[in-house]
Amino acid sequence: MLRLVALFLTAAMLSAAEHPVIPLWPEGIPGVKPHTAPDHVDATGRISEVHEPTLTVWAPAPGQANGTAVVICPGGGYAILSAEREGARYAEWLNGLGVTCFVVKSRLKEYGHPAPLRDVLRALRIVRSRAAEFGVDPHRIGIIGSSAGGHLASCAATLYDHADGKTGAALDAVSARPDFALLLYPVILMEGPHIHRGSRDNLISAHPTPELAALLSTDRQVTPATPPTFLVHAEDDATVPIENTLDFYAALRRAKVPAEMHLYEKGGHGFAMEAKHVPTAQWPQRAETWLRSHGWIK
Repeated sequence: MLRLVALFLTAAMLSAAEHPVIPLWPEGIPGVKPHTAPDHVDATGRISEVHEPTLTVWAPAPGQANGTAVVICPGGGYAILSAEREGARYAEWLNGLGVTCFVVKSRLKEYGHPAPLRDVLRALRIVRSRAAEFGVDPHRIGIIGSSAGGHLASCAATLYDHADGKTGAALDAVSARPDFALLLYPVILMEGPHIHRGSRDNLISAHPTPELAALLSTDRQVTPATPPTFLVHAEDDATVPIENTLDFYAALRRAKVPAEMHLYEKGGHGFAMEAKHVPTAQWPQRAETWLRSHGWIK
């Protein structure tokens, strides 16, 4: 028994050394709730009840880093974080392309808006402010998100300078604008018939003010300054309607923001890197081609 415990502790220490964890708010978490319990992690690696937001660093193999970084936002309806399927798996893929990755553990329904926005923007500010330490180019920092994580990534791409994402800390002066965004079957809409009700309710309640629903319907926040965006969605997605991606893409086109969209007939929701249908499974190759076409990877 003691030997098993020792092996477990050794594995945990090696994992921590391999993927350092950085607190997002070392000076004190804004709005932290009293008497909080540790995060809950289930057998599949899904995280819930987040009270201590962090960044987990995934570095490419020695000598393989190309200077590009990506902040990763796992999905989960703002109720949980699919940290393995839509976090670690993306980091492994991107590491293979020479990209340094940072998986965000952001706050969820226990806090609601603006906590997740503050967490993701703080993550981007940390990466940019410590770019030299991480060996990345401060002008080549992107973001990827899936489902509700796609919503959070789209918030970063459109609300990166919004007052709700700031706390008065000195780090607020660092730009939180991602240089590019990849959105996979993203939640975009917070009003109308095509919302994902769970994400909306968990983030801003079942009965948000019209102003808050409009603010966080990120297709309405796209401007010419929104970064180039790559979008993926399946037509048979019964969880997050494809109109979420279509509306965001239309807004990008109106603003003349470079964008590429891939729609698939089949794939459902949450396919991540494990797509069962051959066409849908090709999205990582399409994304790699897009990243190369912009010079973010070579």
